[in-house]
Amino acid sequence: MQRYFLQLSNKGTHYFGWQRQPNAVSVQEVIEKALSTVLRAEIAVVGAGRTDTGVHASYYVAHFDVAHEIAEPEKLVYHLNRFLPDDIAIQKIEKVSNDFHARFSAVSRTYKYFICTEKNPFQTETCFQYTVPLDVEKMNNAAKILFEFNDFTSFSRLHSDVKTNNCKIFQAEWKREHNMLVFTIKADRFLRNMVRAIVGTLIEVGKGKITADDFRKIIELKDRGVAGTSAPAQGLFLADIEYNT
Repeated sequence: MQRYFLQLSNKGTHYFGWQRQPNAVSVQEVIEKALSTVLRAEIAVVGAGRTDTGVHASYYVAHFDVAHEIAEPEKLVYHLNRFLPDDIAIQKIEKVSNDFHARFSAVSRTYKYFICTEKNPFQTETCFQYTVPLDVEKMNNAAKILFEFNDFTSFSRLHSDVKTNNCKIFQAEWKREHNMLVFTIKADRFLRNMVRAIVGTLIEVGKGKITADDFRKIIELKDRGVAGTSAPAQGLFLADIEYNT
């Protein structure tokens, strides 16, 4: 068997996340059907991780195994993009070693969350339109507190099946870009719903509803019930995945 790396991007609006589900359309299912049709073989695709319903990916990685070597991967990219719907695009396919794993070989992931600070009818599906003034300096001061901790139970979806809620955060910062507030967060791993829960709680800081000290206490309590409401899915993008080369 030959293993291939697959780089893609997708708009998540019409999908129930990455992972194949029995009664809902997922990105994984659509890509597997396209690959199986074009390669005329049953192809299973392994992704870098789950994404929630409605979440986008400007950069996503998967791998798949095929019995015979693909002679011209560039042509396969072309044919797949003609076959796939407009909201999924393949950027690259290349052969990798059989021990490469899209999920377990990753050393970090980066998410970006976009808040549109003014009403824009062309961005309703790709950012959270929120026009209430937010104090970005306070939000950044609170975001720095994330570096003090490893256990993020307070920002984890309840009753998830993970063995540990520990993560190592490398970057967490807000920047103002024209009519956007952009939150970038990078870590070795993320819990389900973690980024949206962090963003929702930091918005409470930006509104002046809670302080940075309150934010620290929320993390210390390890209780999802004390954190803020999760920010809407449409503002969240998986933006990068890094691997050891």
